[in-house]
Amino acid sequence: MPRVLVVEDDPDIARIVALLLARNNYQVDRASEGRAGLRAVYDCKPDLVVLDIGLPGMDGLSVLERIRDLGDVPVLLLSARDQESDKIRGLRAGADDYLTKPFTTGELLARVEALLRRARPAQWSERVYDDGSLKIDPLSRLVHVDDREVSLTPIEFRLLSMLTRNAGATLSTGQLLAEAWEDPTGIGAERVKFTVLRLRRKLGWDDSATSPIESVRGIGYRYRPPLRTRPRVESGISGRPGR
Repeated sequence: MPRVLVVEDDPDIARIVALLLARNNYQVDRASEGRAGLRAVYDCKPDLVVLDIGLPGMDGLSVLERIRDLGDVPVLLLSARDQESDKIRGLRAGADDYLTKPFTTGELLARVEALLRRARPAQWSERVYDDGSLKIDPLSRLVHVDDREVSLTPIEFRLLSMLTRNAGATLSTGQLLAEAWEDPTGIGAERVKFTVLRLRRKLGWDDSATSPIESVRGIGYRYRPPLRTRPRVESGISGRPGR
């Protein structure tokens, strides 16, 4: 039975959507605000997220950006705004589809069915990456190097997460652009180089000869964990959602 998470602050809309999905053989989880929705994504690992843009606290677009750090689950955005600029923002942020309120139950159900039909099984990030020197919590976006907290931009965080999730493997500049920048055209490859330089500096790994983030000439970059340790995954949730 497919699992759908509905993140909607309007109780009437949330109840109608949940009832419709349940009657059509979907397992439904609900959250009424952004941070609770993000935690539900982390805990439940749904097959699809129905996400309202106008949420209290953390808005829907911010939640969507964080969801993309956790996995590639399909996301259907709901919005009371029908302006093209809002749709473009949502789709560029990683939404798979966009539905404007008010909508019919038939249209919502058709969109959900279509997204699930063409979606591959969602791939999820490890809960907490920890190799003894570097620790990354994908939910809170907290990064520590040797117990020192490091503040990263969203792009820097995605780049570091991708390198560590593929530790030991060489990733091409094109792969990094497509995933961290969502730029499959590969235009502006210099962005990777300069972001890696900033990332090394923030993490205290300025010396390229000893940095765990290694350059592979003519190809891209790879992350090599410190030899004294090996990566592990913690089962608990650490930190708090937020920027």
